[in-house]
Amino acid sequence: MSSELLQTVKSPAVNSPHRTFPLERTRNIGIAAHIDAGKTTLTERILFYTGMIHKMGEVHEGTTVTDWMEQERERGITITAAAISCFWPEKKEQGLVKLFEGEKFRINIIDTPGHVDFTAEVERSLRVLDGVIVVFCGVAGVQPQSETVWRQANRYKVPRIAFVNKMDRIGADFDKVIEEIRTKLDGYAWPVLLPLGKEDQLRGQIDVICQKAIVYTDNDKLGSTYVITDIPAEYQAVAREAKAKLIAALADRDETMAELFLEEKEPSPLEIKLAIRRLVVKNEFVPVVGGSAFRNKGVQSLINAVVDYLPSPLDIDPPKGHHPYTHAPVEVIVSDASKFCALVFKIWSDPYVGKLVFFRVYSGILRKGDSVYNVRTGKRERISRIVQIQANERKDIEVVYSGDIAALVGIKEVATGDTLTAEGFEVSLEPPVFPEPVISMAVEPKAQSDREKLSHSLQRLMEEDPTFRVHTDLETGQTIISGMGELHLDIITDRLRREFGVSVNAGAPQIAYRETIRKHAVGEGKLIKQSGGRGQYGHVILEMAPLERGNGVEWESKIVGGTIPKEYIPACFKGIQEALGAGILYGSPVTDLKITIIDGSYHEVDSSELAFKMAAIFAVKDALKKADCYLLEPIMKVEVSTPSEFQGDILGDLTRRRGKILNVETKGNTSIINAEVPLAEMFGYVNDIRSMSKGRAAYSMEPSHFEEVPVHIYNALLDQKKK
Repeated sequence: MSSELLQTVKSPAVNSPHRTFPLERTRNIGIAAHIDAGKTTLTERILFYTGMIHKMGEVHEGTTVTDWMEQERERGITITAAAISCFWPEKKEQGLVKLFEGEKFRINIIDTPGHVDFTAEVERSLRVLDGVIVVFCGVAGVQPQSETVWRQANRYKVPRIAFVNKMDRIGADFDKVIEEIRTKLDGYAWPVLLPLGKEDQLRGQIDVICQKAIVYTDNDKLGSTYVITDIPAEYQAVAREAKAKLIAALADRDETMAELFLEEKEPSPLEIKLAIRRLVVKNEFVPVVGGSAFRNKGVQSLINAVVDYLPSPLDIDPPKGHHPYTHAPVEVIVSDASKFCALVFKIWSDPYVGKLVFFRVYSGILRKGDSVYNVRTGKRERISRIVQIQANERKDIEVVYSGDIAALVGIKEVATGDTLTAEGFEVSLEPPVFPEPVISMAVEPKAQSDREKLSHSLQRLMEEDPTFRVHTDLETGQTIISGMGELHLDIITDRLRREFGVSVNAGAPQIAYRETIRKHAVGEGKLIKQSGGRGQYGHVILEMAPLERGNGVEWESKIVGGTIPKEYIPACFKGIQEALGAGILYGSPVTDLKITIIDGSYHEVDSSELAFKMAAIFAVKDALKKADCYLLEPIMKVEVSTPSEFQGDILGDLTRRRGKILNVETKGNTSIINAEVPLAEMFGYVNDIRSMSKGRAAYSMEPSHFEEVPVHIYNALLDQKKK
């Protein structure tokens, strides 16, 4: 490759001379998709072909590397995101052009869950990744969780490659899936590797750019052997048309390609690949690859595409944070020579080593024995142990560099989303955003002697899972756990038994309602206690205002003149937070409002943090009584796939469940029904839909938004609560 072309691919890097792989040859990628699209199978194939494992495991056999939890292997699903590293040489292959021929790359992979109950794992993984392979089923196409994953990737501006998997399945339609990516996801998607054949005739791939066929040897079931050959005659016209459309699509977005296009010059394969890389890095283009991970066809070409098109840590915009006190923007320079800065994206309770703190290094170097500064807590901690994660295996290492993903052992006060920095580097990075729980249930230990053990175990589970919440019902004294769905809470109770040795009795699942307000209100709270000696005095006046649905809770202080001393303001905020945990209607958390502390008073001797915290609680309760509160319920986005003959029955049933039908699509003899239905009406739906369709229909659902509970439902809920 010419030095001129190389400059557009590689960025100037500041690499430590001690690191094995420079930043420009590092890829941090995730694999994400709807459940059952084949993510874990694809990960297993990548690990096999990169030499990390010597025998392929299968999801249905419970033998995959990244599905290492007992529950994952038993159920055949991914529950927790697993991190693993592998290495890939871009070797020369006759007839194919590669951007980095002859170089070896380190690829850090995170395999994420597809089930909506574990969407937090996808959210936090995408926050720290530089690229993602989004996997689609060649038959089902774009499914509900595919849309969720795509939106999450959009939120964090993560460049992506689309892999249309299962092209060996009956009914697989590559072109249809690409069309759905464009229309449903608004992805500027064009194929770079077409499947060669489909269903039981799938033989390999057509390289659109180099106009070559990659044909796999049928007698080699492991898919390691393939040949590069001319495209079979019956596919040549399709391949030429695909290349012409690809060049035109690139010319629409890339200046260099546009010039060649206008001059009617045929771009070389190298120029096409460079254009794709430029656009993918800018998040303006999605290369599409077709194949079958299960049948071992097309995975090696996909890895080549990852190396060629997805960015290194140097190619994307430097992470931007803000100063924790002044909130001034701060840019983190990706380089080993910069000050250390990392983001904690996951915490995991390991039975052997204790708390594992997963982090992504954005700048600088961290060595064992160094101290890190937690920007959120303002505390420093010494690093005694750093481990490299290979699924469920831990390898102790001495040092991590910018761009690395690793885990710390022994850090105490740390939470998901914390920024860890070198001493004196004041920057707070944007934490991942997590959805609110939608379902709750009461739990109690089967043995009363386990009550304290249960409390400790739930606290550890809550630390590692930001979508899992625990609180105590003040009226009944019950311990209530909340999560993203029935499966989520089922896995939690199973982990309590297996990992923490606490068996629990669980109540029936309940809806995690929310409360909010319709109008502005002012609340006043006072705590005055005098019983000889030092008393307690706190006085807070605050204003409450509604926010648009989905905006959560905001608070600020407009205290001037020291009517409340600034050292008591944090205590006021703590009181506000505690008070909003249980509303006045149904005892549910209060959301979608802004609280502003506007006035108050203090006593030079009797005022304390506790007094102001209690005064703030009283003020919030006072304002809620005047703010016209109402109850919100979670609405689920539901997709039902059913033979067309059962469409009428299922539509009628969804309507009876207070569902709003959004649209109905037809794919052959199958109807795809999209609807929004209150979660309260979806309990037991799996049995009902099987009964209506003789077991032939399937459905998936994910949280969509919250809506006001109808009056008659609200009154029934209050009557039920009184009983």
